[in-house]
Amino acid sequence: MLVSVLQEVSSEAMRLSPPLLLLLGCRAILGSSGDRVSLSASAPTLDDEEKYSAHMPTHLRCDACRAVAFQMGQHLAKAEAKSHTPDSSELQELSESTYTDVLDRTCSQNWQSYGVQEVNQMKRLMGPGLSKGPEPSISVMVTGGPWPNRLSMTCFHYLGEFGEDQIYEAYRQGRENLEKLLCGDTRGPCSQEILAQREEL
Repeated sequence: MLVSVLQEVSSEAMRLSPPLLLLLGCRAILGSSGDRVSLSASAPTLDDEEKYSAHMPTHLRCDACRAVAFQMGQHLAKAEAKSHTPDSSELQELSESTYTDVLDRTCSQNWQSYGVQEVNQMKRLMGPGLSKGPEPSISVMVTGGPWPNRLSMTCFHYLGEFGEDQIYEAYRQGRENLEKLLCGDTRGPCSQEILAQREEL
């Protein structure tokens, strides 16, 4: 079976600063009989808060928190791997100055791999650490614009709220504990109460 995918990018789809779209549309040509199946998709329609607010919109804060927790875990794990000595069977604990620097650099990264996608008629942040299982056969992801700055601000917010020491201690107990600390507390953006309120919107 021959599968050919053609991608088209249109700068007219969104008015936010580039780069905005990872994917706008595709056409699949399936089979050798010449039968064509056309697939199309449009970019998510963003409301004023999603377009212009300096802060992460409330309904996307759980996804943003999970992305921040994932990135913190990734950067800390890489730093520990670099400090690992061949004669040690366990990863060495980072010094305070080292993990403080690592977490600061985590928040200062460009965050360009994250964007907004519409999943089951609901807008969600997508990117590393935010896999939601099987995706639609065709989808549109909006990147760039305000999202990198919002994710960076979210990251620094958690550094200020919890502090580097508490964040690193939670990470050392397991990455799931880091996400629980940042996102899953009773007042966290991924708490059941907060998620229930989002579903009602």
